[in-house]
Amino acid sequence: MLRPKILLFLTMIVSGTLAYGQTAEEKQLLKAVEDLRLAMISGNRQALDAIAADKLNYWHSSGKHEDKAAFIESLTSGKSDFFSINLSEQTINISGDVATVHHILSGETNDGGKPGTVRIGVLLVFQKQSGNWKLFARQAFKLPS
Repeated sequence: MLRPKILLFLTMIVSGTLAYGQTAEEKQLLKAVEDLRLAMISGNRQALDAIAADKLNYWHSSGKHEDKAAFIESLTSGKSDFFSINLSEQTINISGDVATVHHILSGETNDGGKPGTVRIGVLLVFQKQSGNWKLFARQAFKLPS
């Protein structure tokens, strides 16, 4: 009877460590990723401006490049319109004031009034600026079919 209780106890410790093992920096970075995801869906100009660094380099999987102004304009004008964005297989790496985030982005779009779906790999680079994580660069890439 003692073994099942020990096993249950160890399982609870490991689960708790996985759920609560994030550092404050990691939590802040993950919040920035979520803020970016929500801003891209809503097309909210203020939210997009707040999360994007002034010197943003935003690369699409098609090879198209946008700076901060073009990135914001594309999402607020409906040229690039996300109904949903789901992120999976996400990994993060923080080194000082720079962080990388890699994930698979799946979503439903309505770019320029044309419905579609997207599933791409994404590498995000965030830089800590004035105490906040800002999106500094993004590179999307096509995934094999």
